[in-house]
Amino acid sequence: MAIVAKVWIDEDCITCDACQDICPEVFEVTDDSSMILASVRTDGVFDRNVGGSPLTAGLGAELGDIIIEAAEACPVEVIKYELVSDGAAEEVVEVAPAVVEAAAPAVAVAAVAGASDALNAVFAGDRSLNILFGSQTGNAAGLAEKTAKLAASYGLEPSIVDMDGFDPGRLASMKRVMIITSTWGEGEMPDNADAMWNAINANGPGLGSVHFSVCAIGDTSYDEYCKAGHDWNNKLAALGGTEAYPIQECDVDFEPPWKLWVEQALPMLACVDESGTLQVELLEEMKAYGADDDDDVVEGDFAPGVIEQESLTITVDVFRYCPEAAESGWDTLTCAVPGHATVQDLLITMQREVDGSLAFRRGGAAGTPTTGVRVNGRIVLSDAVQIGELAEDGGKVRIEPLPGHPVVRDLVVDTGRYESHRSRAEPWMRTDPREGERLPSGQAMGTMDSAAATALHQAGDVLSFQLIQAMSDTLPHDPHYEGPGVHFQQWLRVIDPRTSENQRKTILSSLQQKDGVWSEADHASLMRYGEDGRLAARALNEARGALLNQSRYAGKSGRLVKWYGRSVKWSGNVNETTLYRQVLGPLGLVSNVFSGVSARMALAFTRNGGPPIRSLQSLLLPPAGLGRIPRMFNSRVENYHEVVSIFNEIDQRF
Repeated sequence: MAIVAKVWIDEDCITCDACQDICPEVFEVTDDSSMILASVRTDGVFDRNVGGSPLTAGLGAELGDIIIEAAEACPVEVIKYELVSDGAAEEVVEVAPAVVEAAAPAVAVAAVAGASDALNAVFAGDRSLNILFGSQTGNAAGLAEKTAKLAASYGLEPSIVDMDGFDPGRLASMKRVMIITSTWGEGEMPDNADAMWNAINANGPGLGSVHFSVCAIGDTSYDEYCKAGHDWNNKLAALGGTEAYPIQECDVDFEPPWKLWVEQALPMLACVDESGTLQVELLEEMKAYGADDDDDVVEGDFAPGVIEQESLTITVDVFRYCPEAAESGWDTLTCAVPGHATVQDLLITMQREVDGSLAFRRGGAAGTPTTGVRVNGRIVLSDAVQIGELAEDGGKVRIEPLPGHPVVRDLVVDTGRYESHRSRAEPWMRTDPREGERLPSGQAMGTMDSAAATALHQAGDVLSFQLIQAMSDTLPHDPHYEGPGVHFQQWLRVIDPRTSENQRKTILSSLQQKDGVWSEADHASLMRYGEDGRLAARALNEARGALLNQSRYAGKSGRLVKWYGRSVKWSGNVNETTLYRQVLGPLGLVSNVFSGVSARMALAFTRNGGPPIRSLQSLLLPPAGLGRIPRMFNSRVENYHEVVSIFNEIDQRF
């Protein structure tokens, strides 16, 4: 097992998405470059990490092999990393197996005198413990802090994790997880856990190597007592996790039952060894080892689980546009805001204290769909994201308007084109007369049971369709393209059980048109913008699959899928020249000599081209009509049998 100390991205990244596809826990691809996520670094900054910030405790060991795989998959070799080896770090481009095997654990607990060899073997491995909390009033956060202090008694290395903003995909790489959560209202998640809960339900990772235990705080005066904790417990188990110790329910007097829980759950989790195996036969010895814990930790006051910065000094490069003068540029402004301030709070402070002419859209509540901006390459709602999560090292941020929409003034964009496409597409529910309930007019009314309603809600649980529209790489080049936000809404109507069959056929026909779902050549642009983008991309792929099955793979799109599948299955190769010929046909080949598609393919106008080449081509040519193909001309497909299985699943002819 290789242990990576730090990882960074050199210049000339071609944004091919390979690193993010292999290791999304560490890499995120923006419009300009691959970035190292803030959550995996000790400095908490989101950038290329050219400064060499180390990875957070335990991640280098957990994800080391995957990081190296991503580095080796980079076609331009710009991903660099350092390994922990014999107590010293060294830059490595290609790692020989001998080096990987010789790598020592990043952190190891010293041998304990009098302990068995088996117990010392457990101590010698990875001892990370992740304590996630969902807290509405601070109680769960406080218990997380106290749990972390007690965990050290068992040779564990705890990390306290606020669920707010946490990527549930990281859970798959963890060996030991404790969740402490309250229940809010009538069985609801606390505010800081709601987004993570929605994300894990939409796309939860397999947790086969995870051992967990849950402490649930509630109030027996409510019907849904401790429901949030039980929901987490059931979800982790459903994803393959192992319940190391049963869930503990805590009423309003939560300290005594919590104490019972930590006294049993901590030593059990401490018996999980380097390989992720629970050595339950060591439990009594582990309890004895940790028996000398300080009772002051349990009985005394606790510090808050999250300590917010009282103030942040932010330097902002903000885009400015004056329609009267038809001039645009950048202003650099500096101001101080509270540590918990949102992007919108920052903009309001800048407008009030620095420049009253700054224009942006305000939201009335957290997550207003029209407040979208781009901050340091990330597309966000300004009233839903804290500026501290986005600021680079030194408190620097770059704020610009949403892409894909005309700029009205400064950060204000015109979403009229989106609204026009949306209105014309008519993504509205329509019902035909059917058996069942009827409106006073006599018109039949569609019905939907609770299970279907929950599934439909999860399928479309996004903050803003306007943001999804802005994630498209194609929309700026094609004003006729309806856009992913519109098509996502249409697909939700297709899968809505209340939609009439006639309307469902009408919507599918609309999606099949030349400005429909086939216009977005590459969904990678959507996927790189977080869970909303991934949700939209999955929906559009489902729509494409439905259309392919409906049309029996007729038309250009169907032929492209068919011949791609056949090429890969027959040879394990992707031959773009074969695809080009089979999809377009003789007449298409002739016509595209004059349209320039052939020339664009010959010039390799794909993600494979370097930034200078792509920049030059973008001045002269729009994106190639056949999409961005990662590699050109008869290139070998890695793990092509997996690709074949996908096509076999949707079309038995392959």
